[in-house]
Amino acid sequence: MVKNITLAVDEDVLRRVRAIAHDRGTSLNALVREHLEQLSQAKDDERRQYKEALAELREMSARSGVSLGEDYKFSREDAYEGRLR
Repeated sequence: MVKNITLAVDEDVLRRVRAIAHDRGTSLNALVREHLEQLSQAKDDERRQYKEALAELREMSARSGVSLGEDYKFSREDAYEGRLR
């Protein structure tokens, strides 16, 4: 289903974008629709990549066999333990 929207755009921006649409042989509506579709797809791809990376990290963590316990809190001293000596 296609929905109509109303946008408020600066006159100079609107004039320049209409010229771009004209140069490309398309409409302002088509340019806006294409840009919104690309923006939406990019966000979907970003979410998918994040979920894949998180799943891989969890899998690597499970395979490592290391368990610090649920109540373990990482401390600054732990991070620098080997470097301070």
